[in-house]
Amino acid sequence: MLTLTQDLHDRIVAHARQDHPDEACGVVAGPAGSDRPERFIPMLNAARSPTFYEFDSADLLALYREMDDRDEEPVIVYHSHTATEAYPSRTDVGYAGEPGAHYVLVSTADTDDAGPFQFRSFRIVDGEITEEEVRIVEAYA
Repeated sequence: MLTLTQDLHDRIVAHARQDHPDEACGVVAGPAGSDRPERFIPMLNAARSPTFYEFDSADLLALYREMDDRDEEPVIVYHSHTATEAYPSRTDVGYAGEPGAHYVLVSTADTDDAGPFQFRSFRIVDGEITEEEVRIVEAYA
């Protein structure tokens, strides 16, 4: 199960809405070994595409060095789907290189506010996708 604060949830959704019609992407880092998302890090979609996301390799290297210096790890790796449901594509599965991370997908396919955005979380290990419950809290205990 992924537990995250309402603030982090709202920031991920806001980033997805802001970058629409392109896919948004980013990371939420947390203390190593904690499984506790704390630090929101929106990233630039280097592909600048409505159907594909790609972290800029230099930005990603800098992020991993920074997380290493802060004794953090990526707890959430998120991106948006702009025209499809919030479910990992084959490309997403191929990019899922953090077996301990929660892979959050936000669908912004409904852009007229007539319906809710989909916000779903998955574990992706060795190509196997497992959806997990998302629990939103005001603050961590």
